[in-house]
Amino acid sequence: MSALVLTGAGVSVDDVAAVARHARKVEIGAEIIGRLEKARKILDQAAASGQHIYGLNTGLGANLGTSVEGDASAFQRQLLEGRSGAVGEALPVEAVRATMLARLTMLSAGGSGLSPAVFVALVDVLNAGVHPVMPSLGSIGAGDLVLMTAIARLLIGEGEADYQGRRMPAAKALMMARLAPTSLAPKDGLSLVNASAVSAGCGALVVTDALSALMQQQHAGALTMEGFGANRTILDPRLHMARPAAGQQEAAKALHDLLARDEAPTPITIQDPLSIRCMPSIHGALIEAIGQAGQAVEIELNAAADNPLVLGDDGLVLSTGNFHTASLALAFEALGLAIAQCAAASAARFIQLTGPGRNGLPKYLSPVGGASAGFVPLQKTVTSILAAIRHKANPVMLDFLPVSEGVEDHATQTPLAVSKCAGMLVLWRRLIAFELMAAAQAVDLREGLALAPRTSAVHAAIRALVPSLSQDRPLGIDAETLHAALASGRWQPGSAPADLVEEQA
Repeated sequence: MSALVLTGAGVSVDDVAAVARHARKVEIGAEIIGRLEKARKILDQAAASGQHIYGLNTGLGANLGTSVEGDASAFQRQLLEGRSGAVGEALPVEAVRATMLARLTMLSAGGSGLSPAVFVALVDVLNAGVHPVMPSLGSIGAGDLVLMTAIARLLIGEGEADYQGRRMPAAKALMMARLAPTSLAPKDGLSLVNASAVSAGCGALVVTDALSALMQQQHAGALTMEGFGANRTILDPRLHMARPAAGQQEAAKALHDLLARDEAPTPITIQDPLSIRCMPSIHGALIEAIGQAGQAVEIELNAAADNPLVLGDDGLVLSTGNFHTASLALAFEALGLAIAQCAAASAARFIQLTGPGRNGLPKYLSPVGGASAGFVPLQKTVTSILAAIRHKANPVMLDFLPVSEGVEDHATQTPLAVSKCAGMLVLWRRLIAFELMAAAQAVDLREGLALAPRTSAVHAAIRALVPSLSQDRPLGIDAETLHAALASGRWQPGSAPADLVEEQA
């Protein structure tokens, strides 16, 4: 895999996933150091002229009116120590790596005034696999400052780090990686931490995972249509051209391609339940929500969102609110609702498949009947999972209080909006696993059913992991096995339709 070259623009969610999860190396583009040096010079000149510069020669937040006297570099260490207030479970290493890369991509734009040596040091620790231990709780989305202090402290040899699978003091990790602690010039500490890099980096991973889960949901939905004997005329492209919704048209085409065969079976009914008949509309809304979230993330990844901001072309240092990510939070709130819609439809299809018997299917999908429980007990599990998803779908971006003596009287809660989406994806994949199991069982119970080539591959992938139900057994164990495959990437029943994995603008 070739290295990701930072240029100050053009970084994508796929780039973040490759660095975070596959150890893709990062290189500094030829023009970056010159850009950083220019911004640093402007910053130093502004400070020397007597300009009050937030976080360089003034305090932060409610201490804005307090001048910083004495050693301005020492104040940067004080700034980091005083704002290391994050608590809770540490973020996973892949989330930390995504955050580190997100901050680097933002800094590459040259608006921070960060010392070039500190930028190089951050690239070096990322490439060396030295990762700060970052507690997960503490950001309200007005920048992720409190969480970001872990990265800055790592660079100066403070705090804890994960290195080569072990947790140790940051100074030891740097020494083992043959790296030296970094010295911070005025404003360097603030430049490292005053950004929404946790939100953007983790958001990129959520977007990537949402696309993956959507493809798996398309597989489950198509196999349900096979097992249910659904009327597939709902996928006629002409029907979807009548409603000019690009996402719906893409979803319908993907399902149509999954079910394509030389001769379509005769439908059992004219109209199927809405959870089946309206799959293109439901999945299409999610396609569009994923695209909007991806676009919002990539705006942040490639933005100069510092406060204060160095305007290199004009030689100015000005205060901004560019770090405030209201649009990013809104995109992930919408994504969460779209995920919940898809999950609810998946649960509804499971209930249809495993109920009293429709379209000629046996009750509870039990091949033996009588007192056999079949799949029906899993309806309770599916319902409980859907309830958890619905709970997480509740908006959070308006849940804030004024802090810092009212200076920070608005927030976005973007990290929470992103993290709850990540949790919803985990739960949604569990529902997909249940739907895949039920759909495969329905297919097995329809004797003589000839599947389309691609749905046949989906069915075979399920049966490679869990056997058909012949008599009652603990189906929860099977569901865990299938979910683990979906979550790990081992689920490979053929390639997904190309138009679903294209970046949504």
